[in-house]
Amino acid sequence: MYYTNLQTNMNLNILSFNISKVLTVVIVGSLLLLSAALKTSAQEVITLQKAIDRTLERNLTIKQAQFNEAIDVENVKQAQYNRLPNLSANPQASFNYGRSVDPSTNQFVNQSIFGLSGSVTSQVLLFQGGLLKNQILQNKLQLDVDKSNTAKVKNDLVLNVVTTYLSVLSNQDLLKASVQQVDISQQTLDRTQKNFDVGNNTLADLSQAKAQVSTAQLNQTTAQNQLDISILTLKQYMEMDPATDITVEKPDVSKLTDIKSLYNAQDVFKDAVSINPDVRLAEVQKQLAYQNINVAKSYYYPSLSLFGSLGSNYSDARKNGSIVSTGAFETIGVVSGTNTPVVTPAYSQVYSKYPFMDQLSDNFNQSVGISLQIPIFGRFATRTSVRKAKISYQIAEVGAQLAKNNLNKTISQAVLDVRAADKKYYSAQQTYQSNKEAYNVMQQRYNVGLVNSLDYNTSLTTLNKSEFDMIQARYELIFRSKIIDYYLGNPITL
Repeated sequence: MYYTNLQTNMNLNILSFNISKVLTVVIVGSLLLLSAALKTSAQEVITLQKAIDRTLERNLTIKQAQFNEAIDVENVKQAQYNRLPNLSANPQASFNYGRSVDPSTNQFVNQSIFGLSGSVTSQVLLFQGGLLKNQILQNKLQLDVDKSNTAKVKNDLVLNVVTTYLSVLSNQDLLKASVQQVDISQQTLDRTQKNFDVGNNTLADLSQAKAQVSTAQLNQTTAQNQLDISILTLKQYMEMDPATDITVEKPDVSKLTDIKSLYNAQDVFKDAVSINPDVRLAEVQKQLAYQNINVAKSYYYPSLSLFGSLGSNYSDARKNGSIVSTGAFETIGVVSGTNTPVVTPAYSQVYSKYPFMDQLSDNFNQSVGISLQIPIFGRFATRTSVRKAKISYQIAEVGAQLAKNNLNKTISQAVLDVRAADKKYYSAQQTYQSNKEAYNVMQQRYNVGLVNSLDYNTSLTTLNKSEFDMIQARYELIFRSKIIDYYLGNPITL
């Protein structure tokens, strides 16, 4: 009876323990699944178009180029404002001590003087060889240069994003293939281990299988590292936090069967030369260099300016004098013959404080005039500036032609590259299919003991390499074709 109760209690305890264990596993599993689900939902899905749009919106290199444009806009406005008259006010206050000149009477006095003076002046340039007009054109061309540079920066970044995006896709496929090869190698090792345990394989066979697993794991580590680096580079173009989790959307590249690989290099060049940002930038820089010559030549001419001014002053040393009658008479002479005195009322001069506003009104002055400045000899500074501007224009001409030549060379190379990539992909496909068939035969013969592990592992390694080569060749063909689209100005899509 006791034994029966004990056994029952033990069974209950075991059952309770198992239930607790099952509940723990369920809870932990649920938490892990929830965590994985939350992590997956937190990951942002990045498409190629989204990567391009975000790069164009956030990239700091583009913002720098746009800030340069903003500066040029202000320079154009200022060049236009320079046609307007200027206006300046020049107030001045001073205390003079000891013997000094009264600024209102221009007489020497020996006393402390507080003086105020001020003027308003204005001047407008009437002529200087078209300098103002040339400077306006110069600044407008500089704005065009920076706009072209911004377009170049954007186009280069778009190409870099597409390249990196395709690199991510390629590395994803390489990682997937390497994981599959690890699984195959591990299965081969397990089978070899079992055969070795029963004496059907040698130690050398087992070592070869282990080495194959290690090689496959190394390839997986390398593929994972390359994928992480390419994703990090893509984030940097989009100005994203490196810690942000993203998922790069993979289009079905197997459907990209209409990839064009046959182009005429000269036809592509004719279409590209009119829209290529590098050529456009070089052409606008050449126009700017030519305009700089006109600006430099403007300083050969005289400058004619119209000016005017208004002014007044005040001094506390200046007094307001007036003549007043004293009420008395003074003799100024006598009448001849009678000696009768001739008298006249007596006057005296009285000085009083000169009111501030009265002084300003009485001292108010105006002037207007024309100023002509004729350059006679400036130590050849203008001539040197003109010569340097002409040399800069010649440099810009060479730069524009060099940009066209580089574009022509690059397009010719790109046309050859896309042809070669197409042939390479076709050969890689054929090689992979042949190696896959050879491996299948080798695997069947290995399973029945007709070949050794060395031949089997060699076949597997060859298959792995041919698969990697085919993946890389496929994305290289896609990339090379997108390069042609880039030069033709076509939207880059997958």
